[in-house]
Amino acid sequence: MNRVAAIQMASGPNVHANLIEAKKLIDSAVESGANLVVLPENFALMGQADSDMLAIREHYGSGPVQEFLSQQAAQHKIWLVGGTIPLVADDPDKVRAACVVFDDKGDCKARYDKIHLFDVHLPESEENYSESTTIEAAREVVVIDTPLGRMGVAICYDLRFPELFRLMLDQGVELFAIPSAFTAITGKAHWETLIRARAVENLCYVVAAAQGGFHVSGRETYGDSMVVDPWGVVLDRLSRGSGVVVTDIDHGLLESTRRNFPVIDHRRLPCSIGKD
Repeated sequence: MNRVAAIQMASGPNVHANLIEAKKLIDSAVESGANLVVLPENFALMGQADSDMLAIREHYGSGPVQEFLSQQAAQHKIWLVGGTIPLVADDPDKVRAACVVFDDKGDCKARYDKIHLFDVHLPESEENYSESTTIEAAREVVVIDTPLGRMGVAICYDLRFPELFRLMLDQGVELFAIPSAFTAITGKAHWETLIRARAVENLCYVVAAAQGGFHVSGRETYGDSMVVDPWGVVLDRLSRGSGVVVTDIDHGLLESTRRNFPVIDHRRLPCSIGKD
């Protein structure tokens, strides 16, 4: 069980249609031999506005989108990283952007809620983003055991915060799953650089599943879903549109890279979660 897949989509405002597309792409990944499949951020809904997520938010452990993920994982006997879905938050006017991970029996084994929220202005296109208006930020770092090794989960904007990945490294991580939806502008500028940097500095595999295309809201996402090895080599990628990136994870390569290039052992400065 050493093959991973990153799914790329261009999701829209119709949840049912998005789930049909996700199922088709999961089927394709399984046909290619994938044992662990990663869906992109917001795979079930890319609405006209961020507030559209409030209408489909689910309680953790129940709801049609979580049931879909559980059924797909059990049916195909795969581990499935469920992109992000909106879950009920403490604040009634917000959601948690949650990545739920299901094992090959369809049981939920982990939940990671997005920590870093995308509140930025892009002067090149006059785009404004304010995720904190509708998303409640979390603080918990998540690393879990899978048949493909210790896996850490991060979401999109989290990529820009290397201390998060160092905290996961302290928990023995070997593989990062990163559902994302980078904008066209930030993706062109930084996406590949960030993905490869997180792989190289932690000597880990990175499975980055992205939104890639034009959306009904008028937003354009960058795509370029990829899998990168611990030396920073891009093993497979998909530039645009819906599709699947599939490749093998070589644990021997990971172990030999860490043994021969022991940068992890050479660390001198500790990393910890900052104060409130």
